[in-house]
Amino acid sequence: MIITKWEAIRSLDPTLAFSLDADGTLTLGEIVGAENTGTLPTDAEITAEVTRLQGIYDGLAYSRARKAKYDALNQFELISDDSANGTTTHKDAIAAIKAEFPKP
Repeated sequence: MIITKWEAIRSLDPTLAFSLDADGTLTLGEIVGAENTGTLPTDAEITAEVTRLQGIYDGLAYSRARKAKYDALNQFELISDDSANGTTTHKDAIAAIKAEFPKP
């Protein structure tokens, strides 16, 4: 996923009413029944926020990869089988996934 300019602006000021044209032009929007008291962030602020948010997203890639592997396991069955058989299949599977996708 690539963080967009829109997401960065929304992150900088969640209450700001704005419009972002296809050509990248940013303008304050109108708020029905209220005055828009926000100020538009600068291009440098937006770029810095895009970079910050992208870093956070990229840094959690291991978490998304782990989740996909965890979801593929039938964990309740593994836990139940381990309990009945005295095995550690579930713990071993989780450890293998964590080893394959370690935290940075």
